[in-house]
Amino acid sequence: MSTIGRSAPAGREGDSADRGDDSATGAEGDSTAGPRGVTAAGHKPGLPARQSGVGTRREVGTCRHTGLASGRQAEVAAGQAVVEAWLAEHGDELIGWRRHIHAHPELSRAEHATTEFVESWLVKAGLEPRKLPTGTGLICDIGPAGPRIALRADMDALPLQEYTGRPFASTVPGVSHACGHDAHTSILLGTALALAELESLPVGVRLVFQHAEEVMPGGAIDMVAAGAMDDVSRVFALHCDPRLEVGRIGVRVGAITSAADTVELVLDSPGGHTSRPHLTSDLVYAIGTVITGLPGLLSRRIDPRTSTVMVWGAVSAGKAPNAIPQTGMLTGTVRTGDHATWSLLEPMVREIVDGLLAPTGVRYQLNYKRGVPPVVNDEFSTRMFEDAILALGPDALSDTPQSGGGEDFSWYLEEVPGAMARLGVWSGEGPQLDIHQPTFDIDERALAAGVRVLTNLVLQAR
Repeated sequence: MSTIGRSAPAGREGDSADRGDDSATGAEGDSTAGPRGVTAAGHKPGLPARQSGVGTRREVGTCRHTGLASGRQAEVAAGQAVVEAWLAEHGDELIGWRRHIHAHPELSRAEHATTEFVESWLVKAGLEPRKLPTGTGLICDIGPAGPRIALRADMDALPLQEYTGRPFASTVPGVSHACGHDAHTSILLGTALALAELESLPVGVRLVFQHAEEVMPGGAIDMVAAGAMDDVSRVFALHCDPRLEVGRIGVRVGAITSAADTVELVLDSPGGHTSRPHLTSDLVYAIGTVITGLPGLLSRRIDPRTSTVMVWGAVSAGKAPNAIPQTGMLTGTVRTGDHATWSLLEPMVREIVDGLLAPTGVRYQLNYKRGVPPVVNDEFSTRMFEDAILALGPDALSDTPQSGGGEDFSWYLEEVPGAMARLGVWSGEGPQLDIHQPTFDIDERALAAGVRVLTNLVLQAR
């Protein structure tokens, strides 16, 4: 595999007017011009521009777990001052990037324009990104050679119509950034450009701008195959969380997401009249047996502490009330928060389904599609995240529960240790709209908080 290009940090050249002609709509008509024609307002209307742990750093956090010496703490403080200066100068640009990406969403494995947008900014900063051969997704190294810390952001959107009513809402019918990947990408891009301002870094950094997180088994597999985890010691990521108020970041040791597999069961029988079920194989009865039997038996075969759950999402069979149908189908998901249990699920599901259907005489085909493993944060990486978060202020760190959702960040953790944290994006006012909803939006002050956390991970590394 070819070596990923590295570049010494470099300053920017020229002013914002020189950087291309891409544009994004500003907010509410109260905006200032940013680079490449991107515009953004300074802060969300109706909310203060500064908030503890969001707009300003209270003090440099003491590294409780990583144990930085006083000399290193001074170096960290100097680096944080550079990051603060970058945010003060480029905060509107950071918001503008997010709004540009938000207005021009691209589905999984089609993120060509988003990849080129990110690439152009990295090149302008003097860095040397490398796109994947498919043209979506890219990798970029900063800092010294040797074992690196990887920082990952996903870039793809969802096949979902947006109904936020924002002036920078999606311009693509039926496609929107309803999971916050526009924010993830902008935060990592801001992190890259802020780190590029530093004369030196304590550790090498690999930026991973990933495509296709929203489809199984996920673009992370492509990134790993392209060498994204080569010479990487740990990998980190943030994910938007509308349950947390802006300025708060949640993290936990152990599983933070779940494995998510899909079960599809296709059944067939000779069919027949409902007055004579004894002369045929009753397909509807067989479906009912599996609908109740499989989740129930899994709950008796698997330790409940693993948070394993089987739920059916669709069932179809027959149309006439007096005819036993010949074909039917069931589809559902199996999720677990335990990695060891995940490896047992497929053979266990097959065994149970066979045992349930054998007495019915109904034929079947079981299609079991493995999704992604659970994201399991290792303890040391989680403590690193905690230190990086506490540097924003004593109230910034939050607990977070394990999610039943799947995340392909887990594929990176199959290669190296690491951790994912949840970035608060709720304004503190109004409803907490969940991700994957057509009205999902973020408080954009979370972008600067995300940049601070990711840069702190690098600055505090040893």
